[in-house]
Amino acid sequence: MNKAVFLDRDGVVNKPMIKEGKPYPPLSINELELMPGVVEGCKILRSAGYLLVIATNQPDVGRGTMSQDVVEEIHRHLQTEIGFDRIEVCYESGNGGLEYPMRKPAPGMLLHAASNMNIDLTGSWMIGDRWRDVDCGTNAGCKTIFIDLEYSEKLHSKPNFIVKNFSEAVAKILKS
Repeated sequence: MNKAVFLDRDGVVNKPMIKEGKPYPPLSINELELMPGVVEGCKILRSAGYLLVIATNQPDVGRGTMSQDVVEEIHRHLQTEIGFDRIEVCYESGNGGLEYPMRKPAPGMLLHAASNMNIDLTGSWMIGDRWRDVDCGTNAGCKTIFIDLEYSEKLHSKPNFIVKNFSEAVAKILKS
């Protein structure tokens, strides 16, 4: 079986737009900026044998405040820059509970990717910058890393590691 690193998009792969202490996605390709160390870190993880899978909630599409075309354009750009093995997206605008199986914190996106790519979830990692990401990885049976960007929200469950940036997350994975 394969092992993977699942990555949240906004706040892990690319810089989020911060408004009143909360992260939001870029509203266009022109606002997209990769987080420091992501390109290099992804190369290192791939060299270590990990598949790279983005798992991202994009509820603004479901709410009608963002176009799905913009999200897909951003994903095409990320594929060109980094070359992820898969991108899982949930457009559901739900309130963050487990009632939507594909929306984090539910593990649906990770389970879907695992089923399609023969991924061993217990040998895999979820890297995120919000409580939903940590809970999603935990709910899927992955090890979790929380990148603490000091948002004004609390974690619901304890991650395996807390780091300050992507490079530190990569180092933790390689040492484990």
